[in-house]
Amino acid sequence: MGPSVLARAPAKLNLALSVGPPSVDRMHPICSWMVTVDLHDDLLLTRLPEESLSRYAIVWHPDAKRRSDIDWSITQDLAVRAHLALERRCGRLLPVQMKLAKRIPVGGGLGGGSSDGAAMLHALNHLFELGCSDDELAEIASELGSDVAFLVHGGSAIVEGLGERVERHALPPELHAVLAFPETACPTREVYGAFDRMTVGARVDSARVRALAEFRATSRIPPHACFNDLAPPALTIAPTLADDLEELSALAERPAHVSGSGSTLFVLCDDQLHATALAEACTTRLNLPAVAVRTAPRAMVIPFDPTAE
Repeated sequence: MGPSVLARAPAKLNLALSVGPPSVDRMHPICSWMVTVDLHDDLLLTRLPEESLSRYAIVWHPDAKRRSDIDWSITQDLAVRAHLALERRCGRLLPVQMKLAKRIPVGGGLGGGSSDGAAMLHALNHLFELGCSDDELAEIASELGSDVAFLVHGGSAIVEGLGERVERHALPPELHAVLAFPETACPTREVYGAFDRMTVGARVDSARVRALAEFRATSRIPPHACFNDLAPPALTIAPTLADDLEELSALAERPAHVSGSGSTLFVLCDDQLHATALAEACTTRLNLPAVAVRTAPRAMVIPFDPTAE
């Protein structure tokens, strides 16, 4: 076998998320302030000889805080779909052996699958020396899902439309937070269905999203200022989530929020020490798995020696 690379695929947080009504194709326009954080999946790729068949494996990393069955078709996994999309764009096979070790919960609103797809594009570009620019990779990513184009760039950005319009910020804020992982999952399709039933006259409030994003210059976001139009429908789909949200807010003595379509909850913290202490208290006192995170860049790709495992 050929050389290997390891790509770290970071989770994303929606610090602000405004959602509009569905179009005729049932897609919902959004405006969101997204940031990447240092909770990440590990994507290990090894280059195979030409004309080989690619091989894929998906497992839970030993460090994963919340696990669920890996029961989806391998051809529907976003990392695999990203691989096939890049092969089509290049007009050639890019045979690899993939091992994806997941830490980001499935159905948690953290964009884990989307980030795996973005990491796959970066890793293939590096491994096969394709010379694609980030913008070219983002163009491919936009075909895969609403978060993938943002996650190709990572960092901090205002994301609009169906995820294809990404207004990147040159200097991402330095933020600390706690992510808590309730046992329940929130299927994205069901959450958006509940949003449609609950919402009349919805509109995308980009001004409100951009107003919150102005705080990035100070890295001091008021803990109560984050908002998410999908939080009420997520609480409807998963009623026990409301109890977790209330208990975490009381423990933190500041508001907890739902990330994306849920079910992950997050609390903004003052610094790393605050986040570490709150994550430990959440785990021990609420029996709710949690981890302290900070903002982080996009997927990192580094050479890897499989014999060192």
